[in-house]
Amino acid sequence: MSTNNGGLSRRRGAGGGGGEDSTHTNSSRPSSTGGAPGGGGGGGGGGGNHGHRSSVDGGKVFADPRDLQIENENKTQPRLTLMEEVLLLGLKDKQIATMAGEARLGYLSFWNDNISYTLRGCILMELAFRKRIAMVKDPNRRKYALADRYIEVVNEKLTGEVLLDETLKMINSTQERMSVGQWIDLLSGETWNVMKVGFQLKQVRERLAKGLVDKGVLRTEKRNFLIFDMATHPVTDSAVKEEVVKRACTTLISRSNGSTPSLTDRESPMVFQQLRTVTMVCAAYAANVLENALMYLNHEMREVAYTKVDELLSDYSQYPFVSPASKNEVAGNDLQMEIIAAVLNVFTKMDSIL
Repeated sequence: MSTNNGGLSRRRGAGGGGGEDSTHTNSSRPSSTGGAPGGGGGGGGGGGNHGHRSSVDGGKVFADPRDLQIENENKTQPRLTLMEEVLLLGLKDKQIATMAGEARLGYLSFWNDNISYTLRGCILMELAFRKRIAMVKDPNRRKYALADRYIEVVNEKLTGEVLLDETLKMINSTQERMSVGQWIDLLSGETWNVMKVGFQLKQVRERLAKGLVDKGVLRTEKRNFLIFDMATHPVTDSAVKEEVVKRACTTLISRSNGSTPSLTDRESPMVFQQLRTVTMVCAAYAANVLENALMYLNHEMREVAYTKVDELLSDYSQYPFVSPASKNEVAGNDLQMEIIAAVLNVFTKMDSIL
């Protein structure tokens, strides 16, 4: 099938369809808009202002520099999101005998309700780390508790992660400003307001697991539990989970001076690498899955780890962070760091912590 020479042989998808980067999949898709035929002097439309044009075999190819910005940003982001790391720690990776004599592998505990609520908080922290949302810049906000301060979208650019983009669109499209605590409740479906039921994120665990399957970390299997057939997600790339477990254990049992490690690794391309690890450990603790990472430690070291995570959660659930190591080393927007502290502050009030 041939296309008009005046049509765009490469363009950005309109309107953020799904949030994924489409620079490769749409490279040969003909333009569906009524572009100017022939010479293409006006065929660029708005694209002439934003794109770079080059001649390939007599045709015209437009490359949007914003695509390059997305690619460059993706290179600086870690492979897994905070939500995926917490979910990965929650997955059982050892054979466990059941009443029916079966073995359950690659599943989340049926009785753990805390992880669902915690994952919604992790979504907000991940958006803050990616500089998409921040606290509303209002001098009077300090009169209110961290969890009661309003948040807003400061960068509408999609991330390519489905759950993050879905949440970003909801926050951006809402006329009413809401606080960190309110958003976590709404995303979790914990509201009596029938007008806001639509804010609930559905099937977050399963969607995160499928995302890890797409990234090659997990695989999907069907297993029979008593009278039910359920999809489980055993670990395929064990090195990824081992790295997450090792990072968590190193943070909690390191014998560094002070209660927390240094928060900025300036030689690393990963933004806020150590702060991300601190938040991941605290989220895993609130979600009741941290014990899966500490099961390889002896009893004494586990006690040290639990004492350390209590200190971390206390230090980073208020802003400015009270840790001496953090005062002069966190490079970033205070309004975004406030969201991190606010989410951790919400975690401190969960039943799993109390």
